[in-house]
Amino acid sequence: MPAARPILPWVVWGVGAIAYAVAIINRSSLAALGPATQEHFGIDATTLSMFAMIQLIVYAALQIPVGTLLDRFGATALILVGGILMSAGQIVMATVADVWLAILARVLVGAGDACTFISVLRLLPEWFSLRQLPVVSQITALIGQAGQLVSVTPLALAVALFGWTSAFLGVAAVGVLVALLGACVLRDRPGMGTAFERMTHRVGRISRNARSLSAGELTGTFSVPPPETSMLPSVRRSRVPGIGFWRRARRLLTIPGVRLAFWMHFTTPFSLTVFVLLWGTPFLTGGVGLSMSEASGLLNLLILATMAAGFAVGPISSRFLEHRVPFYLGVWVAIVAVWLAVLLWPGTPPMWLLIVLMLVMPIGGPASMIAFEVARSHTPKSFMGFSTGLVNTGGFIAALLVIVLIGFILDLLGAGSPENYSLGAFRLAFAVQIPFWVLGAAMVVLERRRTQRWMDEHGRTLR
Repeated sequence: MPAARPILPWVVWGVGAIAYAVAIINRSSLAALGPATQEHFGIDATTLSMFAMIQLIVYAALQIPVGTLLDRFGATALILVGGILMSAGQIVMATVADVWLAILARVLVGAGDACTFISVLRLLPEWFSLRQLPVVSQITALIGQAGQLVSVTPLALAVALFGWTSAFLGVAAVGVLVALLGACVLRDRPGMGTAFERMTHRVGRISRNARSLSAGELTGTFSVPPPETSMLPSVRRSRVPGIGFWRRARRLLTIPGVRLAFWMHFTTPFSLTVFVLLWGTPFLTGGVGLSMSEASGLLNLLILATMAAGFAVGPISSRFLEHRVPFYLGVWVAIVAVWLAVLLWPGTPPMWLLIVLMLVMPIGGPASMIAFEVARSHTPKSFMGFSTGLVNTGGFIAALLVIVLIGFILDLLGAGSPENYSLGAFRLAFAVQIPFWVLGAAMVVLERRRTQRWMDEHGRTLR
């Protein structure tokens, strides 16, 4: 069936990308519903921050275990399991009134979310050529960001029109439908059946005749043999659970470039994560005093700016490899300068300044991806997955701490509920970002110097 050869890879990718967009909708489903969540459950700001904090903890903690399961069971199984977990979480969120059950719902959402993105990325090398992978990966990320647009305005509007229960049941229903679609369409690789075909033990002709778009070139996870890891001591397998993990982490962190990458990922993305995931809407409505429609418009602008920044930062960092750390620090300066202007502005920040914030703050997300490029430049390929997970924890650690501290400070100031929100309280609460920015930038500068010395000693050039 010749027609299936060029079309099926795009169909598989399209369904995978939709599954990722749905995961983003679930992840950021409280983005515009902070005040509504507090009113629905009768909770203070600290408890509200627990929703996002626990969700992020689960997401980050499951990255390495999910990668292990991905190697064993394949991408399709993990995408379907992720969709089911997220739908179950949203059903719980829609129907319970107890706060701890609602937190359990966010645990399920975080677990399902953790299964999705890396599984979708795992599909791509099986269906596309090496030349196509960068573009397809970038488009996948952009489609995921588009999912945030749904969670900002349409979901908030659905809650206002149809109520909390109906809106979240609707999100769960979409997740179930996408999971069913995935069971009928997704295939781990050419020649392999869908989940439905494997359950019925009947692999159809489309699956049997499927071909990759690689046009004969090697694809897949092991198409390029990994080089030797001579720069690191060998890590012996330990029979004591957990010992091997810490040995690998300790030995990997002996490379200054890996530590540099960790602190780069720690420093710029957390502000964007905190704003989009939880505290943006309360700040704009309860602090600045904007209407819900104005706040939603600014959040939509923020998301669109994040997508646009992804297009711009990638080519810049690739073209100027030896200057990517100074470029990154320039992004840090811009983000800190705009935030300080907002926090120190006498009176209510003007709309033009808020728009500038929505355009500058999102650059921190794509800029943090430079950290993974730095890690790849300094990590042996046999340690690459472990290094990526290690670096990825940097931004999550900062975001988790800032989310909790903002809620704690609001409660401490007596402004922990929507009726008590004030601009002054939010200014003090958001000022908690400053020590994280200072710590991160100082460590980036320090580790960059150490990295340069390390590379000079080993006769390598900075890339």
